[in-house]
Amino acid sequence: MNFGFTEEQDLLRDQVRKFLDAQSPVSRVREIMHTDAGFDRQIWQQIADLGWLGLVVEPEYDGVGLGFVDLIVILEEMGKSLFPSPFIAHSLAASTLNELASADQKKRHLNDLACGRTIGTIALLDIHDLPNAESITLSGVIQENGVILNGKKLFVMDADNADLFIVAFKDQHVPYLALIRRDQTGVSTQGSATMDLTKRVGSLELDNVSVATQDLIMTNNENINRLLDKAAVAVTAEMIGAAEAVIYMTTNYAKDRLQFDNPIGKYQGVKHRLAEMYVDVESFRSLLYYAAWCVDESPHELPRSASLAKAYASDAFSQIGTDGVQLHGAIGFTQEYDVQLYLKRSKWARPIFGDADYHYERIHQLQVTD
Repeated sequence: MNFGFTEEQDLLRDQVRKFLDAQSPVSRVREIMHTDAGFDRQIWQQIADLGWLGLVVEPEYDGVGLGFVDLIVILEEMGKSLFPSPFIAHSLAASTLNELASADQKKRHLNDLACGRTIGTIALLDIHDLPNAESITLSGVIQENGVILNGKKLFVMDADNADLFIVAFKDQHVPYLALIRRDQTGVSTQGSATMDLTKRVGSLELDNVSVATQDLIMTNNENINRLLDKAAVAVTAEMIGAAEAVIYMTTNYAKDRLQFDNPIGKYQGVKHRLAEMYVDVESFRSLLYYAAWCVDESPHELPRSASLAKAYASDAFSQIGTDGVQLHGAIGFTQEYDVQLYLKRSKWARPIFGDADYHYERIHQLQVTD
């Protein structure tokens, strides 16, 4: 079995790298992350024109019709640049509609998502942040003309920027997804403070929000968990790119920084830590690639594969971020040096969609049930 990237995927990676280097270098990222929106709408429209926003959307809805492995190629490069945008949340929303929505729902929403006219996100979790279908507590009673929803969704990626929310709720323990637009009566969002300003998270509040039957998707726990697994895989892909960037800039610093008339990279204490960082990245890279392959090719293996990748990456990237700052010495903690931005990204990525403890426990439970 060949898990190497195709020539087309390599070309896609080159295209993404060139675009981000030109349009969103770290100097530009530093400017964007301090804006109210936290992303550049002009750049957002450019990536829409390149087809990235519709990568996993069927061609008949203005998408490209590619798979999840192609998506992680883009996400890795975005992670290297700390690219600030709602791309993960938007891609998960598009992927969910592409898989689960009715033909009418796809026609009404996917074109706008793929073309960048609408920004989408998923709003699944409630009070408990455990990323599984059992944690959904928002409830509603479906009537002939739809459902009225009251409640609050937490940990919503890019809540303040989204135009379309895919909201999970239950009616008599049966899970549903509701398609809710920002401009509906009773819909409001509230941003949450985060250490990493390149990532925006918030809450979605629903106050007597009326959702018509045509905007409801009846689903099951398996589909909800699959969506959360795809989210974990997507976040892990960005973690790989960011971790690689830390290794690259720390290695270069170790070559340039002189101590006792020698580059600090000459000393074993530095070389060993850099080697350990490299081994960790390559280890969770392999786990990620297999999990991404499972999304489309082996769905029954996805839960375990996604948890293995996210669990390893959550601990490893956090340590890599810390080591990168420490190997830069005291200046690594200063705002002027970019490495501290990657440490902040590692702190954001560690808990979202499940930390290492959650996923290792889940792996154990999956093995027991098997």
